[in-house]
Amino acid sequence: MKPKFDLTGVKALVTGATKGIGYAIAQDLADFGATVTIVARNKSEVEAAVKSAKARDQKVYGIACDVATRAGRAAVMKFAVESMSGLDVLINNVGTNVRKKTTEYSEEEYSFLIETNLTSTFEMCRISHPFLKQSSHAAIVNLGSVAGARALPTGAPYAMAKAALDQLTRSLAVEWAPDGIRVNCVAPWFIKTPLTDPILSKQEFMARVLEKTPLNRLGEPEDVSGIVAFLCMPAASYITGQTISVDGGFLALGL
Repeated sequence: MKPKFDLTGVKALVTGATKGIGYAIAQDLADFGATVTIVARNKSEVEAAVKSAKARDQKVYGIACDVATRAGRAAVMKFAVESMSGLDVLINNVGTNVRKKTTEYSEEEYSFLIETNLTSTFEMCRISHPFLKQSSHAAIVNLGSVAGARALPTGAPYAMAKAALDQLTRSLAVEWAPDGIRVNCVAPWFIKTPLTDPILSKQEFMARVLEKTPLNRLGEPEDVSGIVAFLCMPAASYITGQTISVDGGFLALGL
């Protein structure tokens, strides 16, 4: 019987995996025994992450591509499947934000945010389906955000995309259950990453964030990566269609 909390032999693909949450996810998956393909746009960052992983005796491959483009997605999937001889797990982590008031966005910025945060995940799920269907323990984990469940002062396109990921997760979990593919979503609150550093460096904003967080601290990338790894394990084999918040109690807070 396979151990419940083990990923030995699992072949995983992680997008946006050279920094922050994505980097921590790739590390955790590899630490639990998975073979991992990491993806990011910056070639030197990908090479550095792969080198670091191999120094820790982890089985990690890497490719520099932009999964917000059709050509990038095709190249990533081809590389991952050929490098690992298959695919069991897809982690859709890539994402970004441009924090503005709604009337201040250009059409190009709006399209960029939707393509990066939503379309890339939708399409990565679609092109991974034939390979995941062949797996005996297939799982997809989408990285959402509590911004998809609560209104924030700025960033409407980002929040729209993350809310859509919740529904995509539910839809695919039901549609692909007969194919043996589980689909879940993890929704963080503010986590210490390069993406959040600029806004969290503002003392007044940081104070507001902590005031709204019952655990009274920011999250660490490892707070998120642990639940993502769990959702890929045999121990989570009856969990699908769920969005799990990693938010220090933010969504539970009332008056």
